[in-house]
Amino acid sequence: MTNESSATDPVAADLPVRGWRSAFPPVQWLRVYKPRWLVNDAIAGATLAAYGIPVSLAYASLAGLPPQYGIYGYLVGGLFYALFGSSRQLAIGPTSAISMLVGVTVAAMAEGDPARWASIAALTAVLIAGMCVVAWLLRLSSLVNFISETILLGFKAGAALTIAMTQLPKLFGVKGGGEFFFERIAVLGGQLAQTNLAVLAFGLVCIALLLLGEKFLPGRPVALAVVVASIVVLSVTPLAGLGFKLVGALPRGLPDFRLPGLRIRDVDGVIPLAFACLLLAYVESVSAARALAQANGYEIDARQELLGLGAANLAAGLFQAYPVAGGLSQSSVNDKAGAKTPLALVFASIAIGLCLMFLTGLIANLPNVVLAAIVLVAVKGLVDIGELRHVWRVSRFEFTISMVAFAAVLMLGILKGVIVAVLISMLLLIRRAAHPHVAILARIPGTRIFSDIERHAENEAIPHVLAVRVEASLVYFNVEHVRETILWKIRSASEPVALLICDLSASPVVDLAGARMLKALHEALQACGTAMKVVAAHADVRDMLRAEGLEDRLGHIGRRDSVADVVDEFQSHRGVVDGPDVAPRATT
Repeated sequence: MTNESSATDPVAADLPVRGWRSAFPPVQWLRVYKPRWLVNDAIAGATLAAYGIPVSLAYASLAGLPPQYGIYGYLVGGLFYALFGSSRQLAIGPTSAISMLVGVTVAAMAEGDPARWASIAALTAVLIAGMCVVAWLLRLSSLVNFISETILLGFKAGAALTIAMTQLPKLFGVKGGGEFFFERIAVLGGQLAQTNLAVLAFGLVCIALLLLGEKFLPGRPVALAVVVASIVVLSVTPLAGLGFKLVGALPRGLPDFRLPGLRIRDVDGVIPLAFACLLLAYVESVSAARALAQANGYEIDARQELLGLGAANLAAGLFQAYPVAGGLSQSSVNDKAGAKTPLALVFASIAIGLCLMFLTGLIANLPNVVLAAIVLVAVKGLVDIGELRHVWRVSRFEFTISMVAFAAVLMLGILKGVIVAVLISMLLLIRRAAHPHVAILARIPGTRIFSDIERHAENEAIPHVLAVRVEASLVYFNVEHVRETILWKIRSASEPVALLICDLSASPVVDLAGARMLKALHEALQACGTAMKVVAAHADVRDMLRAEGLEDRLGHIGRRDSVADVVDEFQSHRGVVDGPDVAPRATT
């Protein structure tokens, strides 16, 4: 099914909406809703429900919760996201990384009490909702951009292996154990002799079927077909007596409205858990929403997504579920099934609700190994080998950073891995900002244009002139690096430098510390007989330099001055007045 382009689809058009309507997207898309889209949304919703039910059962086991909690998350999360989310195809529900994060973190907080476990998971979802509202009010949606894709690449790969290690014991039919990745490997290795061959064979067949379905029937509810077939096989054959662990019957009916049984002060560590879940949920949701919006010819509102995600998690926390997010896999199913608007999520919730009311008994004979197979196939998409190879070829430094995040997740766990990934992103950003590149400029042969000689060795250097371009803003935390770099380049020049030209065209901001550094640099060079000139400064930068008295010292700082102009004046002045070895006065 093809998607209508933004040129012919009125929903794709930019609709100027202000006031409360801007925070309530259904007002925007319902007024242009076309009756023929209803069939598309209904089919997409039914398909999404068929995909989401078995996946949510599997992910709930990752979170350490009863399987129905995953279904509840799909039921209410998607319904409430449809009221506030800006994406037309994003599907909301439990995801593998968040489920694993909740499972391994809440285990230490729950003290072995299943009721406390469920309350902590629900409280976490409510906290995420509160954080989303605060972030929406403070317009913090852009902060997600500070988490680099390189960091996320390594984090997702580590999370995938960590999740896989929690499911392999179920695949082999053994108990498993251990807290962290390498400990789980050791425990599993010691239990391999106890492998239940019948469970292992059944699980491998399920994995093969899921992989084949993913390849030849993309976007179809293959997982549901595998679940149904598994239930039938164990119901009509004696396989159930060979050591298969079954899900058991689920509670019939819709989830009850229930406030979390705990308060924030009752649970140490729930706030960091909620923040980590929010970070993962928002990054994953916005990334998936942007990819789908680009494919369908429209744009999402990243700030509005905070409200959509917050509403979905508030509903999850109040209706016996746990944190939810928008995942690319389920969203792709929704998109490929023909979803036109968030109404598809409403139809999916209706279908899931009907299943909860009338079909829960059919799941009793579902083996846990099938859920493990679904998780193992799902998380393989978190490991992007092609992108890792690309990063290795493009930047060994970025690849190293990615591997640090990867190792942090494996050695410290997903929660601490998230924190380490955030810290690495911040440190990487600070490092780059504090150590900007200072280019040495030389003339492109036959032109009046100057560019970096380190990248273009054929450029022509100007005798006794050093032209530099600071390729970043000049602010308090990088001025020392810039000053030391410029002085080092002057000292290492092949001939005495008579004139230093500072090209500020790539410096959109110069703060007080930057202006004073330039003043101090001028005074140091003047004492050595070297003149200094500033060119190509932006308007606000010129205002700052003039306020600090730089124009009185360096001469006119104009918006039209260029490196070539200053070089021409220098060469003319030097040849006529000063002679070959006398530094000129840098005034205009």
